[in-house]
Amino acid sequence: MARASGPHADAGTSPADGLDGSDGPTAGFLPDESVDEFGPEFVPQLVRPGKPLNLNAPSVLVLNASYEPLHVCSIKRAVTLLMDEAAERVEDAPAFLRSPSTNFPVPSVIRLRRYVRRPPRYHVAFNRRNVFRRDGHTCQYCGRSGGDLTLDHVLPRSRGGRNTWENIVTACRECNSRKRDRTPEEARMHLTRRPYAPRFVFTTAYGQPPKLDPSWEKYLG
Repeated sequence: MARASGPHADAGTSPADGLDGSDGPTAGFLPDESVDEFGPEFVPQLVRPGKPLNLNAPSVLVLNASYEPLHVCSIKRAVTLLMDEAAERVEDAPAFLRSPSTNFPVPSVIRLRRYVRRPPRYHVAFNRRNVFRRDGHTCQYCGRSGGDLTLDHVLPRSRGGRNTWENIVTACRECNSRKRDRTPEEARMHLTRRPYAPRFVFTTAYGQPPKLDPSWEKYLG
């Protein structure tokens, strides 16, 4: 199979870990998304309430046979892996692909049937860009996405708070100013989720997805 590679390198990650957008440890199995085909017997028509879905966008989480997150692929690649019985569905999105004979649920999370070996040392670099990526470019206090985002220490630095995955979250400037030099409890503000050190490769064959699917969270923590 062709390799899933691309120019989307992250300066804050190590090529040896496969986190810079280069081939990495799973590239030998995950195929090139640009050659995805359903085949002439399956002509999909997308059925989904609301906005249309891009079949080529990176929107399906790929898990190893051990349920470890490996990669993000397109809907087309995920459906191909399912039809070839190289993977099994774990979570579905609220959408269907309609063929002349059947409705095919659009997967959100799939699991490879064959285990892919990875290096024992495999981590996501701790930096500003990857904190934003972990949090889906969303304020962890009010849920606002995009705009002028900052980083906030959950336990303020003046109180001994450290620069770690577990103490840094994405925050909009309004929430950051409101919280000031206080803990969330003191400011009567609530985190949408507890910050964590991710185990997931954020880069994909098409670049970074704009926002992580909420159904992925249990597999990325």
